[in-house]
Amino acid sequence: MSAAAGCLHQSCPVLAILRTAAIFGVEAYPVSVEVDVSDGGLPAITMVGLPDASVRESRDRVQSAIRNSGFEFPRRHVTVNLSPADIRKVGSSFDLPIALGVLAATGLIPTRQIDDVVILGELSLDGAVRSVRGALPISARARRDGVGCVILPRANAGEAAIVTGIDVVPVTSLEETVAILTGRRPRPTSPEPLPAAACAVALDLSDVRGQAIARRAIEIAAGGGHNLLFVGPPGGGKSMMARRLPGILPPLTFEEALEVTAIHSVAGLLPAGAGLLTAPPFRAPHHTASDVALVGGGAVPRPGEITLAHNGVLLLDETAEFARHVLDGLRQPLEEGTIRIARAARTAVFPARFMLVATMNPCPCGYRGDPSRACRCTPQQIDRYRGRLSGPLRDRIDLSVSVPAVPFKTLIEAAPGESSAFVRRRVAAARERQVARSRSAGERLNAQLDERALARHCVLDPAGLRVLDAASRRFHLSARSCHRLMKVARTIADLAGAERIAVEHMAEAVQFRLEG
Repeated sequence: MSAAAGCLHQSCPVLAILRTAAIFGVEAYPVSVEVDVSDGGLPAITMVGLPDASVRESRDRVQSAIRNSGFEFPRRHVTVNLSPADIRKVGSSFDLPIALGVLAATGLIPTRQIDDVVILGELSLDGAVRSVRGALPISARARRDGVGCVILPRANAGEAAIVTGIDVVPVTSLEETVAILTGRRPRPTSPEPLPAAACAVALDLSDVRGQAIARRAIEIAAGGGHNLLFVGPPGGGKSMMARRLPGILPPLTFEEALEVTAIHSVAGLLPAGAGLLTAPPFRAPHHTASDVALVGGGAVPRPGEITLAHNGVLLLDETAEFARHVLDGLRQPLEEGTIRIARAARTAVFPARFMLVATMNPCPCGYRGDPSRACRCTPQQIDRYRGRLSGPLRDRIDLSVSVPAVPFKTLIEAAPGESSAFVRRRVAAARERQVARSRSAGERLNAQLDERALARHCVLDPAGLRVLDAASRRFHLSARSCHRLMKVARTIADLAGAERIAVEHMAEAVQFRLEG
């Protein structure tokens, strides 16, 4: 692959090959941009390699950007091939490599300058380089492939700099990029990784008055990564308490933060100039969300709310108002921690290990069991309403808590409870115990223990076994429910600093399976 200087004014066909990448799911795949400029055919640009409409539109952007940057667009036939052809190319990040390929094929850029470089960026008509999605996973893939440098928009430089061992060259325009590649302007030094994104001010648990059992359930759920359901009348504080759960979670580890930042980069939700996201994500979709919005999908698979909540919390407020088929889509990711979306060419695998926090009323009117207001719902209406949460989905919820309305006198006179900072320290200590005894990343928290790890870490004494056996027979618990009870008991023991599960830990765990 070579291009003779000055070939722009000659009639010889020239081929330029550049590196870039495409995003499928949350993974980056290498893509070669092959640009051929020849005298065969009418002056035009032909694009092949399974480009979608947004990529085909780059023909007009590239031509205008080249001319408005002071370069001459060749009056010959230009063929652009995006290889491999079995991956659909989506988005505008191919603009910059295509434009540089045209200029390299016409001899304006030495091809040796683009041999070991991954290039991405969207072009505006005046030649400015705009930000793109997925810069972090693309940079990480470039490092894994042994590529030494990545050229990308300056707006994406902060997230790309998180990846060590690779030179990051931020650019603002096509003209600047050409000047750097031709040596007319020195290559800028790689930017320093931006500091971690500032965490939003979390709501504090001390605002909750009363509701001691619900507060305890929140602490247990956070301590072991367990799923949680609040059931109670309107105004009881279900949503208020659920929204305070992220405030007692410890910061993400570096590996977790890298996963979360990459997901938000692919989704285009990373704030401008943001560095690593270290706070656990919190997502609260509206009950009108579709199944694709919740679990992900589309013609080109995109992450849904459960993936955006990876390593964090997914709040489904008024859960019974969600469509049942939407809720049942949560069953597999709740069990496996991933969601697989199959397409004709390949299957996209999205991470989806999250804490589910659900809230719902006890009946359609909301006042079943409320001592101050009468419920007017018929038994059939109540059964139909509660049936919107299927049995298999309820079986995957570790803690179910009744949240009664708090008397106004209690709201006024009750002293504030513990702050989120105090509870967070206990949660962090419990999680440290779990990490210390885990043997693999897949069983880091108690809620993630498989059957073998359960047998190692959740051994019950005879008294605890009797409590579990009595509960399973009286309340007709499934094997999955019994295993989840053992995991919750293990978390309660960790919060208490106990090495083994005692009978009181199991008894407390049982009370959180009795609702409904």
